[in-house]
Amino acid sequence: MKTSAADLLREYGPFPDIDAVHGVSFDGRHVWLATGETLTSLDPESAETVRSLNVPADAGTAFDGQYLFQISGDRIQKIDPRSGTVIATLPAPEGGNSGLAWGEGVLWVGQHRSRKIHQVDPDTGAILRTLESNRFVTGVTWAEGELWHGTWENDESELRRIDATSGELLERIEMPAGMGVSGLESDGRERFFCGGGGSGKLRAVRRPE
Repeated sequence: MKTSAADLLREYGPFPDIDAVHGVSFDGRHVWLATGETLTSLDPESAETVRSLNVPADAGTAFDGQYLFQISGDRIQKIDPRSGTVIATLPAPEGGNSGLAWGEGVLWVGQHRSRKIHQVDPDTGAILRTLESNRFVTGVTWAEGELWHGTWENDESELRRIDATSGELLERIEMPAGMGVSGLESDGRERFFCGGGGSGKLRAVRRPE
């Protein structure tokens, strides 16, 4: 198993009116930050926030190429990013949902203290299958055929690549001490975007080749 130290490319924030980052997604141009009461988009090149949608956003965020998906309590909201309208609501898996990702035509829902990742039908919310982790799951992303999740226990955080069929741990990227990961997203190229929890920050980490 490959283990490496995180190569931190850039740190964003803290931002005005954002106390914490709970989830992270990327629409090909902007990074979306789940900040509790709003979803806020950020230009990762200029580091400026662009706009906010008034939707509850207290955990993971995902983008399927057209719509945003946002965990809010016991629901997953499907949102039109242009208008901010919630166009559908799905039941979320029971028990402490944290991360959310889109990949292979389905949603991947990370559960924090249950240490699980569920593959979920994006139309019905039905759980298709479940992967087990041995660490808290605080963010999930699908990166060019690879399933990654963030962990955060005590002051230690990692980005972990796992087998999307078996859940086997394949690779670990260790974050610097004190840099927690509360949401995780790939830009589809060389960067991971990592939410920084109560620091209110976002961090870009180089994705291994």
